[in-house]
Amino acid sequence: MRVFLIVLDSFGIGEMPDAAIYGDAGSDTYGHIVEHTGVKLSNMVSLGLNNIDGVRGKTFANGISLPSVAAPKGAHARLAEKTAAKDTTAGHYEIAGLVLDKPFRIYKKFPQDVVSELERAAGCGFLGNEAASGTEIIQRLGEEHLRTGKPILYTSQDSVMQIAADTSVVPLERLYEICEKARALMTGDRAVGRVIARPFIHENGKFIRTEDRRDYALEPPGKTVLDDLYAAGVDVVAVGKIKDIFCGRGICRSIHTGNNAEGIKAVKMLLKEQKDGFVFANLVDTDMLYGHRNDVRGYAEALRYFDDSLPAMMNAMRGDDILMIAADHGCDPTTPSTDHSREYVPLLIYGDGILPENLHTLIGFDRIAAFVRARFGLENDTGIYDKIVRRKNG
Repeated sequence: MRVFLIVLDSFGIGEMPDAAIYGDAGSDTYGHIVEHTGVKLSNMVSLGLNNIDGVRGKTFANGISLPSVAAPKGAHARLAEKTAAKDTTAGHYEIAGLVLDKPFRIYKKFPQDVVSELERAAGCGFLGNEAASGTEIIQRLGEEHLRTGKPILYTSQDSVMQIAADTSVVPLERLYEICEKARALMTGDRAVGRVIARPFIHENGKFIRTEDRRDYALEPPGKTVLDDLYAAGVDVVAVGKIKDIFCGRGICRSIHTGNNAEGIKAVKMLLKEQKDGFVFANLVDTDMLYGHRNDVRGYAEALRYFDDSLPAMMNAMRGDDILMIAADHGCDPTTPSTDHSREYVPLLIYGDGILPENLHTLIGFDRIAAFVRARFGLENDTGIYDKIVRRKNG
């Protein structure tokens, strides 16, 4: 038995009712990308993407619309996040069944006592200390960084501390060491969801991030579906940054990837070779390269690339396999903000044994974890599972 869960990082499908509280009124990552680019995601649409409540029948002022299909191939729903957050860690935790009572702290800048302690622990000074776009701040402070050797410290409207450095000035292992010191410091009342190492290089006067990023997450504060599957002897395979987000807990092995192409290649390989178990993959380019950079066309092309890869994945599935596609938050590249957006996310479930039902609006990304638990026999009934899984006896 195999279940493949692919998270299209930041692929939101429209503002949640409380979006205005987060400064995200009007956000619609999928809808606005289609409105601006006309991109067609025919394979996800065939699974039911445009049949999801809130997406079905949407038409924009320029005449572009999101047409549904008469007979979707998969079960489909929109998911509302329970956790009062819109960050990667909280979103993935909830997907894995862990709803946070208190979201991780968000900073506009780090307090001086935090910076002073970090400087003492890391043995270096820092530039920046502001909320900023990562690509923008390394261009703006890159020359000063080369001159002083000080890493660049910044944050965003996500719960993160990010530390960037040119690897010719701060070698990669040294940058990782600094981030490990930061992770040890940013706990308790100061806690951020992730500390992120952001290495870059410089060429022809430009500063370019490399694919050697590393995320240092907090240990999950409760049990997740990964813990349960691992304890039950199910082979759990992580692809992309999943291992970093969950600190390796509940994971049997991990495949590191630098981009979506590598992530999709890994999933295809696992579809061919993995005997059984749960594969949990994150495809980060949509968020990291395009959402945060307000690159609408880049985001559209990343979605198209994934969509074009779907038929090969679906054709490689075995008779009892299940493929699930979801997201962890939004990041609308058409808004002035470069941060995540508080949006509903899609859920598409496909397999020979799946009834193509409209599951409407489901409260909680943790409905995914409940489905996975039921699939592997760890709980009896999730509501969703009994509704859409065909029984062998008919």
